[in-house]
Amino acid sequence: MMKKILLSIGFVTLVSSFAIAQDNHAGHNHDHSTVSAAPPVKAAPSNAAPTQGTANATINTNMKPEDMIFTEEIHDFGTIPEGPKAEYEFSFLNNGSEPIVIQQVHASCGCTTPSYSKEPVKPGKKGTIKAVYNTQGRPAPFNKTITVVSNAGTKVLVIKGTVEKTPDSSVPKSNSMMKTF
Repeated sequence: MMKKILLSIGFVTLVSSFAIAQDNHAGHNHDHSTVSAAPPVKAAPSNAAPTQGTANATINTNMKPEDMIFTEEIHDFGTIPEGPKAEYEFSFLNNGSEPIVIQQVHASCGCTTPSYSKEPVKPGKKGTIKAVYNTQGRPAPFNKTITVVSNAGTKVLVIKGTVEKTPDSSVPKSNSMMKTF
């Protein structure tokens, strides 16, 4: 009996937390005028043995933010139609002496989906961060951030533009039950 009560309390707490989170999300403005970046990644001591592998691996580094050079940090789509997804691929060059490992990439809201190079980017090579903005149902100006956290520090990329509302059809909708050919 006690087990059922504890499970019920846990379930109610979980559902309440979700409802509060949804309320907080619905009330915030998706167009951020200020950028809140994640804290910079701290490097391990240089005397430790480096590890290699996937983007989740930690590598020792003396890298600086200027070792990760983006060709563009802000992309303006201009005016785009509502409906199709807007995609842009940011590219960067590893200008350092060690591989760049991207540890995480996150967008300022759920309407933007980022993806990125999962493997370490070797010195002198290029990596990419792709941003996809869902324009459907969002006719308005937008300004979204993508925060990239790596062993070279934190970079904030921006996509912006204006989504133009899809015009309503000029052909009147037929409510007739007669079939037309």
